[in-house]
Amino acid sequence: MRRLLLPLLFLLATATGALAGAWPRERGTGFLSTGVQLAWPQNLEHWTSPNPTQQYYTFYLEYGMTDRLTLGLDLGRSVSGAGKTVAFLQWPLLDRESGPKVAVAFGFGQIGDRTVLRPGLSVGWGLQRGWLTMDALAEVQIDTSLTDYKIDFTWGRNLAHDRKVLLQVQTGQPADDPAFVRIVPSYVFPLGRRGIMVETGATYGVTGDSSMGVKFGIWKNF
Repeated sequence: MRRLLLPLLFLLATATGALAGAWPRERGTGFLSTGVQLAWPQNLEHWTSPNPTQQYYTFYLEYGMTDRLTLGLDLGRSVSGAGKTVAFLQWPLLDRESGPKVAVAFGFGQIGDRTVLRPGLSVGWGLQRGWLTMDALAEVQIDTSLTDYKIDFTWGRNLAHDRKVLLQVQTGQPADDPAFVRIVPSYVFPLGRRGIMVETGATYGVTGDSSMGVKFGIWKNF
């Protein structure tokens, strides 16, 4: 798997970049999300208590500086598992009425105690009642040139009453660890009438990840 995954991630993630997604934000509008993920070993024999063995928190922000330039901030956990603080700019390469949307981004920040550059690429397709996206990135340590790669595939479907279901396949290749594949299904529903969305979901490692867990998050467009 490593032989197939690494070249694909390299080609996609070093093209230039995008974590903001393939659809650009309109000028003066934004998106905010925050969440928590808790995980336990899949093998119940490895449990020493019901407390999660892994937990981390995320904060993500996008803001449309112009109709073609999006500013973002990404806080949480990196591909390698270390804490991250990355600011980025994203802009569209292909933004037609029909066909795929393509956007690139370039980020700069801190992962653990290392300064990193983070290029990425996003491709999105609008479906009749939903969407399909591919988001790839590389996290390059400036001082060592060690690089972590990640690519996520997300399928989303819009339901009645502004509800949504998502299925994400997360894959990655940390510089010092085996490649991993993780399945993350989730359900999103509105909370009240202020445009706040709540996401609840689960995570399950398929390969290179022996954990399972739950996730909770809040979205807000503004």
